[in-house]
Amino acid sequence: MTEEDVNRTYLRFAHQFLEPYDDPTEPAIIGMQTRGVYMGRRIISVIENELDVKPDFGVLDVTFFRDDFRSKLKMPEVKVTEIPFDLYNRDVILIDDVLYTGRTVRSAMDALMAYGRPRSIRFCCMIDRGHRELPVSADYVGLTVPTHFNEEVLVKVKELDGEDAVYVVKREASDE
Repeated sequence: MTEEDVNRTYLRFAHQFLEPYDDPTEPAIIGMQTRGVYMGRRIISVIENELDVKPDFGVLDVTFFRDDFRSKLKMPEVKVTEIPFDLYNRDVILIDDVLYTGRTVRSAMDALMAYGRPRSIRFCCMIDRGHRELPVSADYVGLTVPTHFNEEVLVKVKELDGEDAVYVVKREASDE
């Protein structure tokens, strides 16, 4: 995806997020660390500029909710979680860059439940690359990209990477 494709996708997400609601401030948007946060902020910006609405926005780190964090050899890098509003009975839209096995989304749902009891959780990703291990699907998808196991999807955001783009690259073989 080019920068133009990515920006057009943010605009589409902004409209899709608010479309089902009579009150456009009803859904709360939560970006998952790291790239989901930047994506969420960009979508919020579009909503504010194009639709003149300011939805609640939060940031979620799922490190300690992952099923594999204890099995990794290195110390996990914990990032900020900031949800400055009550989740009880809210419709939440969770944002991440890539949907792959579904394990990170499952971790995010566990984490959200630890912070409150939302009415619903919807999931948004820029890329759905397939290869699910859990029965998880995205409600909002920028692009579905069938991949091989030896490929990786890289979602780039200007704030971190200096560009807005999506690439599919082959992983180098490892000695594992």
